[in-house]
Amino acid sequence: MPGRGSVRPEKLAEVAALTDRVLARPLTAVVGVRGVPAAALQSMRRGLRDRGHPVSVATNSSIRHALEKAAKKRPALKPLLDQVTDQTALLSAEGNPFSLYQEFLKTRSPTPARGGEVSPRDIFVPAGTTNFKPGPIVGELQHAGLPAAIEKGKVILKKDTILVKEGQTISREVATMLTRLEIFPLEVGLTLRAVVDGETFYPPEVLSVDLDSRRADLARAARSALGLAVEVGYVTSQTLPLLVAKAHRRALGLALATGYVTKETIEPLFAKAMREAAAIQQLTGH
Repeated sequence: MPGRGSVRPEKLAEVAALTDRVLARPLTAVVGVRGVPAAALQSMRRGLRDRGHPVSVATNSSIRHALEKAAKKRPALKPLLDQVTDQTALLSAEGNPFSLYQEFLKTRSPTPARGGEVSPRDIFVPAGTTNFKPGPIVGELQHAGLPAAIEKGKVILKKDTILVKEGQTISREVATMLTRLEIFPLEVGLTLRAVVDGETFYPPEVLSVDLDSRRADLARAARSALGLAVEVGYVTSQTLPLLVAKAHRRALGLALATGYVTKETIEPLFAKAMREAAAIQQLTGH
């Protein structure tokens, strides 16, 4: 048996495997798995693995030792050590850290409160008709802090209410009532705590980018830049066809205005002459 203070061989092998995994790919992430049921965690890990983002679940000490060893070769990994708290997993992959963050958001889903949790945001309960039948539930809703009443044989909430403010603890009574109202204020899923991609460290607040909005911004900027380039006559491979078409339209307009005959202007000039002749005929009565 190993002596006191010695490390079991399987533990050393686990740390070595984690270290090799981290050094084998440019992107390394520390992942929070707190509160994720075992079955759901396996399903999420399977989905991420199928997309080339395998998540390794290990003890915090093994993850910390693996990062410390890997950081000797890649010092950029050192900031990840501060993220190894609570229930943690490790991810090593290739790809875009911003896209990876969006993938992790998709693993999260609403879940009911049980009581005792800190609310991550204001819990809003809208006014309106409930599905409850008139009875003791009215008193229970009022006791939980909701302005309930009976109108036309139905239980209603008379006004919008912020039942719990961000940072406050959700009581068991309130949690039960929220579940009965089908309001699930918490989320369960994997949390991307931080990422190192190559030599760059990304905290989650940097990765929290609305990619669809950014794409729309870039598309808008590209259209505006193209319009400006065409307006000032700046020639590029993208503006040249537009500038030629613009010049052609202006030349055609000038030719029509001056009566200059070409293969392209003869028909519209003839049509213009016919319209003018018809107008003169109407004026003269002939």
